[in-house]
Amino acid sequence: MVGQFTGSDEPAYEAKVLMISVAARMAGMHPQTLRQYDRLGLVQAGRAAGGGRRYSVRDVVLLREVQRLSQDEGVNLAGVKRIIGLERLVEQAQQRIARLEAELDAAYRRVAELESLARFPGRDLVPTNRTSTALVVWRPRRDR
Repeated sequence: MVGQFTGSDEPAYEAKVLMISVAARMAGMHPQTLRQYDRLGLVQAGRAAGGGRRYSVRDVVLLREVQRLSQDEGVNLAGVKRIIGLERLVEQAQQRIARLEAELDAAYRRVAELESLARFPGRDLVPTNRTSTALVVWRPRRDR
């Protein structure tokens, strides 16, 4: 649904700088339709200092998708709102998965690094200076 922008393009894609007339023309709809979609929560316009609505390129892409779903696919606006909400959740989940996969890869690399250090004689993962005869006893807490 949303265009693929990365790196330095992302801030321009998200910037709420388009006046309602420009955004409406880009989306191929009447400005009043944009106002209605804003009221329904399908797209959230930013506000200029004077109170006028401002839209981003991302909003225009979203408006085109709303129009496609409602006109070409016959989905009512409540259904469109639900679809858009679910797509946002999927996008957020995908971003979180990508972050977690990167963290997991970093953890695997760190474990491999530590394991390679342990293969050399005389080098322990956890350096110890002396042996101890201490015994540690652990007792789980009991909820009261």
